Amino acid sequence: MKLLKLLPLLILVLITGCARDATIASYNLSEAADNFELQRRVVFYNGITSQYILSIEGLCSIKVQKQSTQLEVTCKTGPSAFKKHFLGISDNVTYFAEQLESSSVGTYHYKVVFKPQSIIPNVRPKGSL
Repeated sequence: MKLLKLLPLLILVLITGCARDATIASYNLSEAADNFELQRRVVFYNGITSQYILSIEGLCSIKVQKQSTQLEVTCKTGPSAFKKHFLGISDNVTYFAEQLESSSVGTYHYKVVFKPQSIIPNVRPKGSL
């Protein structure tokens, strides 16, 4: 009888654990995309005419400001080459973003991304050696 009383609590704990795992995996996927590790396709379409307006594919990071009508898509096009696109969103133009490949991010994965250019200043020596 005691076990039957504890069963709903056990189910709630298990469901909560799954929700946390999904949140962690989602966060890890977003971080991977923001570090240009995931292939994405971003498609803009007109909701009234049902016509595609634009499609962007590649190693792309997507940023939308809350309450904004502008989407920023930054794509890595080479080892140190990037392109940034600004796209307007209106009442009849919207977008969807698709991750093109699966990723092996996990809920127990830990990674540190060290970017030396943000720590070491851009030093340019002057004069001769």
